Amino acid sequence: QVQLVESGGGSVQAGGSLRLSCAASGRIVRINGMGWYRQAPGKQRELVAHISSDSSTNYADSVKGRFTISRDNAKNTMYLQMNSLNPEDTAVYYCAANIGWRDYWGQGTEVTVSS
Repeated sequence: QVQLVESGGGSVQAGGSLRLSCAASGRIVRINGMGWYRQAPGKQRELVAHISSDSSTNYADSVKGRFTISRDNAKNTMYLQMNSLNPEDTAVYYCAANIGWRDYWGQGTEVTVSS
Protein backbone atom coordinates (compact mmCIF):
# COMPACT_ATOMS: atom_id res chain seq x y z
CA GLN A 1 0.00 0.00 0.00
CA VAL A 2 1.34 3.40 -1.00
CA GLN A 3 0.24 6.67 0.56
CA LEU A 4 0.90 10.27 -0.42
CA VAL A 5 0.44 12.85 2.31
CA GLU A 6 0.51 16.58 1.59
CA SER A 7 1.27 19.26 4.14
CA GLY A 8 2.05 22.95 4.24
CA GLY A 9 -1.19 24.46 3.06
CA GLY A 10 -2.81 27.38 4.83
CA SER A 11 -3.94 30.95 4.52
CA VAL A 12 -1.68 33.74 3.37
CA GLN A 13 -2.02 37.29 2.11
CA ALA A 14 -1.33 38.19 -1.49
CA GLY A 15 2.38 38.44 -2.13
CA GLY A 16 3.18 35.85 0.49
CA SER A 17 4.76 32.42 0.23
CA LEU A 18 3.99 28.85 1.19
CA ARG A 19 5.88 25.60 0.83
CA LEU A 20 3.96 22.42 0.21
CA SER A 21 5.36 18.97 0.88
CA CYS A 22 4.24 15.57 -0.36
CA ALA A 23 5.65 12.52 1.38
CA ALA A 24 5.29 9.05 -0.09
CA SER A 25 5.24 6.03 2.19
CA GLY A 26 4.57 2.32 1.97
CA ARG A 27 5.85 -0.22 -0.52
CA ILE A 28 7.83 2.08 -2.78
CA VAL A 29 9.87 0.39 -5.44
CA ARG A 30 10.51 3.33 -7.72
CA ILE A 31 9.00 6.79 -7.94
CA ASN A 32 8.80 7.99 -11.51
CA GLY A 33 7.19 11.33 -12.33
CA MET A 34 5.59 13.43 -9.63
CA GLY A 35 3.35 16.42 -9.90
CA TRP A 36 1.28 19.04 -8.17
CA TYR A 37 -2.28 19.72 -9.27
CA ARG A 38 -4.84 22.15 -7.99
CA GLN A 39 -8.58 22.54 -8.11
CA ALA A 40 -10.22 25.86 -7.43
CA PRO A 41 -13.92 26.07 -6.50
CA GLY A 42 -16.07 25.51 -9.55
CA LYS A 43 -13.11 24.72 -11.77
CA GLN A 44 -11.49 21.61 -13.14
CA ARG A 45 -8.36 20.16 -11.64
CA GLU A 46 -5.28 21.47 -13.42
CA LEU A 47 -1.62 20.60 -13.52
CA VAL A 48 0.54 23.12 -11.71
CA ALA A 49 4.00 21.59 -12.01
CA HIS A 50 5.62 18.29 -12.84
CA ILE A 51 9.01 16.81 -12.05
CA SER A 52 10.35 13.71 -13.70
CA SER A 53 12.61 11.05 -12.23
CA ASP A 54 15.65 12.89 -13.60
CA SER A 55 14.35 16.12 -12.02
CA SER A 56 13.45 17.85 -15.25
CA THR A 57 10.53 20.17 -14.61
CA ASN A 58 7.68 21.90 -16.32
CA TYR A 59 5.13 24.41 -15.09
CA ALA A 60 1.76 25.82 -15.94
CA ASP A 61 2.15 29.25 -17.53
CA SER A 62 0.22 30.83 -14.66
CA VAL A 63 2.87 29.85 -12.10
CA LYS A 64 6.10 30.11 -14.09
CA GLY A 65 8.65 32.25 -12.29
CA ARG A 66 6.71 32.09 -9.01
CA PHE A 67 6.54 28.39 -8.12
CA THR A 68 9.39 25.90 -7.88
CA ILE A 69 8.93 22.14 -7.78
CA SER A 70 11.63 19.89 -6.36
CA ARG A 71 12.07 16.40 -4.97
CA ASP A 72 14.26 14.60 -2.48
CA ASN A 73 14.50 11.02 -3.64
CA ALA A 74 16.22 9.90 -0.45
CA LYS A 75 13.17 11.04 1.53
CA ASN A 76 10.56 10.09 -1.09
CA THR A 77 9.31 13.64 -0.80
CA MET A 78 8.32 16.33 -3.27
CA TYR A 79 8.01 20.03 -2.59
CA LEU A 80 6.34 23.05 -4.11
CA GLN A 81 7.72 26.43 -3.15
CA MET A 82 5.09 29.03 -3.93
CA ASN A 83 6.10 32.70 -3.96
CA SER A 84 4.26 35.87 -4.91
CA LEU A 85 0.95 34.20 -4.27
CA ASN A 86 -2.19 35.88 -5.51
CA PRO A 87 -5.90 35.19 -4.91
CA GLU A 88 -6.10 33.23 -8.17
CA ASP A 89 -3.83 30.62 -6.58
CA THR A 90 -6.53 29.77 -4.05
CA ALA A 91 -7.35 26.07 -4.46
CA VAL A 92 -6.97 22.63 -3.03
CA TYR A 93 -3.54 21.37 -4.02
CA TYR A 94 -3.02 17.68 -4.69
CA CYS A 95 0.16 15.76 -5.19
CA ALA A 96 0.34 12.83 -7.55
CA ALA A 97 3.04 10.31 -8.23
CA ASN A 98 3.66 7.43 -10.55
CA ILE A 99 5.09 4.70 -8.35
CA GLY A 100 5.84 1.30 -9.75
CA TRP A 101 3.96 2.43 -12.88
CA ARG A 102 0.74 3.09 -10.95
CA ASP A 103 -0.68 6.53 -10.25
CA TYR A 104 -1.36 7.64 -6.70
CA TRP A 105 -2.96 10.80 -5.31
CA GLY A 106 -2.79 12.58 -2.02
CA GLN A 107 -5.83 13.80 -0.12
CA GLY A 108 -5.18 17.46 -0.88
CA THR A 109 -4.15 20.50 1.12
CA GLU A 110 -5.99 23.79 0.99
CA VAL A 111 -4.31 27.04 0.04
CA THR A 112 -6.18 30.31 0.52
CA VAL A 113 -4.73 33.62 -0.64
CA SER A 114 -6.47 36.78 0.46
CA SER A 115 -6.13 40.16 -1.21
